[in-house]
Amino acid sequence: MHIQVQTKYMAILECFSSETRVRMIELLDERSRSIKELADTIGVSSAIVTKHIQKLEEAGLVATQNLAGTRGSPKICSLAIDTLTLHLRAAKPQEDDQKYAVEIPIGQYSDYAVKPTCGLASQSKIIGYVDDPRYFSDPERMNAAHIWFGSGHVEYRIPNYLHAAQTARQLEFTLELCSEAPYYNENWPSDISFFVNDVETCVWTCPGDFGEKRAVLTPSWWQLGTQHGLLKSLSIQESGTYLDGVKLSSVTIADLGLKHGEDFRFRIASSETARHCGGVSLFGRGFGNYDQEIVVHVHYEERAR
Repeated sequence: MHIQVQTKYMAILECFSSETRVRMIELLDERSRSIKELADTIGVSSAIVTKHIQKLEEAGLVATQNLAGTRGSPKICSLAIDTLTLHLRAAKPQEDDQKYAVEIPIGQYSDYAVKPTCGLASQSKIIGYVDDPRYFSDPERMNAAHIWFGSGHVEYRIPNYLHAAQTARQLEFTLELCSEAPYYNENWPSDISFFVNDVETCVWTCPGDFGEKRAVLTPSWWQLGTQHGLLKSLSIQESGTYLDGVKLSSVTIADLGLKHGEDFRFRIASSETARHCGGVSLFGRGFGNYDQEIVVHVHYEERAR
């Protein structure tokens, strides 16, 4: 997992090593453009622009969408993110900092409330019927490797192994997810909220529901569109809440009301009242590009007894 994340950072830095790619980012900052528009403006061939766009897509900087036209289907390119922050000096771990890790299967949610489009799939089949929320209660949901819903939430109980002399200092959640559009839509923004113990820690706008490229792990029988998500790292610290190292809110770990002897509750939600109510797609082992479930790290300090 760490190798994949590091590789992505290298891909991002490589994108800015080319004057052509930097110019393309500047043009897309003004408005979305087709491959041909970019090629004509920059003065290079469409084939060269296509190769540059592929690199920008792989780095997560640009999203593309095919639009039907009278002569083929032109590919429309747009920026996938608004801000990119580079931290050159990493935070030094505290000497007394300790941690434990748990991996929660995406089907092991303790609560849910979802609306279509929705469904569950294991590595071998659809669980129940699509667009029928009742199957989110099916016992076979524990085998789910892919979950999707147009609005609503799923909530997970995270075991709290800390004893009375230990205090949580940081919670980290790493998971693969994206928006949920009917079939798929690479340009389908969704405001996804993350809650811990009913406290909304932050909202992240996912750029789309990704289905154009076959994912590394998604089984060959899967034909419903969505292929993979983005690997995101949520961290609630003493100084605020961060997503992939970028501070998104001032909610701190002290605001979460964590109590000794009580599980943490982690909720992933797409609200119907959000500006971009674009749903949620989650990926576990055997689906998407990352062979993992929801990975949780609990960092803590221990007081001398």
